[in-house]
Amino acid sequence: MGNHKAEPSAYVMKCGGSTLAALPDRFFEDMKNLAEEGYTPVIVHGGGPAISDTLGKLGIETEFVGGLRKTNEAVLDVVEMVLAGKINKEIVRRIQLSGAQAAGLSGVDGRLIQAVPVANAHEIGLVGDVSHVNAELIRGIVNLGYIPVIAPIGLGEDGGQRYNINADTAAGAVASYLGVPRLVVVTDVPGILKVQEDGSKKVLPVVTVAEIEAMIASGDIYGGMIPKVRAAIQCIQGDVQEVVIVDGSEPEVLSKAIKTGSVGTRIIR
Repeated sequence: MGNHKAEPSAYVMKCGGSTLAALPDRFFEDMKNLAEEGYTPVIVHGGGPAISDTLGKLGIETEFVGGLRKTNEAVLDVVEMVLAGKINKEIVRRIQLSGAQAAGLSGVDGRLIQAVPVANAHEIGLVGDVSHVNAELIRGIVNLGYIPVIAPIGLGEDGGQRYNINADTAAGAVASYLGVPRLVVVTDVPGILKVQEDGSKKVLPVVTVAEIEAMIASGDIYGGMIPKVRAAIQCIQGDVQEVVIVDGSEPEVLSKAIKTGSVGTRIIR
């Protein structure tokens, strides 16, 4: 995928729309302070719950096939409206309130994310896999001093058809095309928890993809944690070597994740 090498200072961060809404101001202050030191985030965000909520209000049926939203043109209109409109601009506003500068984009802008239909498009509709990321555009925005905030809508090769892209898949592709080896996934959990002999829960500092699958099979990872962990694994593609899952509400969490790696769970190949 990428023979591109980014400045070592750029890092890719993926977060859900609902997670972002709940993040404290200090999270954005930490992000701004890091950016001033030269560690610029490239943010890829989702927004599943807000999309479902808006579809419900509009009376548009929505269903999931294997964890991905079945998407037709009507659903896609709402996906684009909520992701590229509402959520993207909320994130940009919050970053700017912290004193940093941000520029919101979707994959449509400057053909930022090109996509091809997923293998099971006959079942799931207009959902895309990433075929190319315009890394030069992202670097250009970073070089101008702005934090890029990217909504995962893709454009077909002909530039006419839009595609709904899973935010985790998009984040992994953006990181890979930028040549960034590590991706930070911001969630509402402190990492992958393992129940100890005495019944307490401990955050695992490092875990491999194979170990995660074994823990899901054994029931060590269960419930709402399964989709979060599977999502993080989705980010490990191309040149991405590891994904760090962190809790966005923890003080200075980005600084800890980027500088010392002393927080959350590192998922490695």
